[in-house]
Amino acid sequence: MIENSAARPPLAYKNEEFLKGPDSRPLRILSEYLEPLSHFRRQRIRDTIVFFGSARIREDGPLGEYYRDARTLAAMLTKWAKTLRERTYRYVVCSGGGPGIMEAANRGAADAKGKTIGLNIGLPFEQFPNPYITNELNFEFHYFFMRKFWFAYLSKALVVFPGGFGTMDELFEILTLVQTRKLAKKITIVLYGTSFWKEIVNFEALVKYGTISADDLALFHFADTPEAAMQILQEALSEQAAAPEGEIPAISRSVKPDELTEPRS
Repeated sequence: MIENSAARPPLAYKNEEFLKGPDSRPLRILSEYLEPLSHFRRQRIRDTIVFFGSARIREDGPLGEYYRDARTLAAMLTKWAKTLRERTYRYVVCSGGGPGIMEAANRGAADAKGKTIGLNIGLPFEQFPNPYITNELNFEFHYFFMRKFWFAYLSKALVVFPGGFGTMDELFEILTLVQTRKLAKKITIVLYGTSFWKEIVNFEALVKYGTISADDLALFHFADTPEAAMQILQEALSEQAAAPEGEIPAISRSVKPDELTEPRS
């Protein structure tokens, strides 16, 4: 009898050398879709309100009023959304998961005892998960485009506070998707801080030179107080909120009602 003394090779899905190599890049991309999806299903997240803004704005810094307003608005939205919940969670505050305005948004939702999502991404500086994200909804991404997918996929509204390159990138990508009707839903966009946005981006000049149409200016709203932003969002979302919940993309029929968990304090 011949004995086979060769060591067993690892199973493909346990082979770290393979999983980290270029040939398995499609698997890594797919995992950044499936892993968040599984969490959203179990946490019964129906849709979100996304907050964008600078990671560099601090509560006690030069633009600290924007941090405080983001925190206040996120708390207001979360309290309102909690009155709408039946078997799923509506209009859950979602941010990029890092510091600055992202932290303020997650912090405000946590103040209101609500679930709150952080879609973090590994960067060489600035970007570390803030402590206010719901544990089960704290994600770390490698691929920007998969992170952007999750920002857009569940979002019913977007609130954009002052920010830099990253904020501009995220804002204009969503605006482009709305303008070109690539989203199969209505999304409300609020630019928070009228003076900042009108100084940084000359939207009227884009119309003047014919690179966008005048109608495109109706794709977004301006607000300067949490109350004004709340009114815009509530008016836009109330009709959707009144509709029957029905089946949703991120929910699994295999999840039992008793698996619906409350956020940790």
